[in-house]
Amino acid sequence: MSRAASHPATELDQTKQAAPQPLTAKPGQAESLQESRQSWFARLRQGLSRTGSSIGALFVGAKIDEDLFEELETALLMADAGIEATTQILKNLRNKVKKDRLKEAMQVKEALREVLTEHLKPLEKTFMLPEDGTSVVMIAGVNGAGKTTTIGKLANHFQSGGAKVLLAAGDTFRAAAREQLVEWGARNNVAVIAQNGGDPAAVAFDAVNAGKARACNVVMVDTAGRLPTQLHLMDELKKIKRVVTKADAEAPHEVLLVVDGNTGQNVISQIRAFDAALGLTGLIVTKLDGTAKGGTLAAVAAGCQGVRPIPVYWIGVGESLYDLQTFNAAEFASALLGE
Repeated sequence: MSRAASHPATELDQTKQAAPQPLTAKPGQAESLQESRQSWFARLRQGLSRTGSSIGALFVGAKIDEDLFEELETALLMADAGIEATTQILKNLRNKVKKDRLKEAMQVKEALREVLTEHLKPLEKTFMLPEDGTSVVMIAGVNGAGKTTTIGKLANHFQSGGAKVLLAAGDTFRAAAREQLVEWGARNNVAVIAQNGGDPAAVAFDAVNAGKARACNVVMVDTAGRLPTQLHLMDELKKIKRVVTKADAEAPHEVLLVVDGNTGQNVISQIRAFDAALGLTGLIVTKLDGTAKGGTLAAVAAGCQGVRPIPVYWIGVGESLYDLQTFNAAEFASALLGE
């Protein structure tokens, strides 16, 4: 591989790391993690309140008739669930109402929650790090989706679970991106491999080798934000992935796309384009606080418009470290209904 001799990758923040421990909560953390989860779910419910209120209100004093199903269809479409997903969900709801002979509006609402949960289940998957070896995680997305902030939160998440983490600042041309990642590294006591200008693939290559040499559990490679229509930048992403594979034949082990939950159906086109270029293994959905677009994940789960039901590992509802939590289909369905 061609190396950038004039701009060698350097370690901007090096700290001593403890030996890797099992990726579980440390003593005394279980209760605080549970409290954090409960607090986070309250924020998720608040964040999706615009969707939840529009759907949940339909069942107040409602009759179980065709008008109700038409109103549900409109509400799901307004929440950006998409035509295909909305059709699937309402078909399954109709069948359940008929099979279970439901007569009360609240019974139908509960049935819808169960149908939504089942519909979203294909997206629910636990992200695993190996106990032995180094997992290389490549992270991509459009400008402003929150990639660098998300990497900082994940570094904290993995580190608190006992993992040894290394970060690669793959956005080599935007000084602010490098500085932001270095700041997150300092905050989390995590080393960062970076380069002032030059080839982002070289940074990724050096980071993977450094991570393996130091027996890190995970190396996270940040990349510059880009639109799917910027073909030369999409080609650059492909190059980064190829070069990472030269450093480790099995890498990258995960290719994650960070998407902004506020962008609605645009998420579908982003997933389709990045998946075609990189072969995505998972999604991270950010900025779901204060959006009416929460139904987009239903469209992803439906596998419509040429998009696979790619797992959603994490969703975010704010800026704090603990506002990024694992995706849970039942929780998300309840929040969509304002429960």
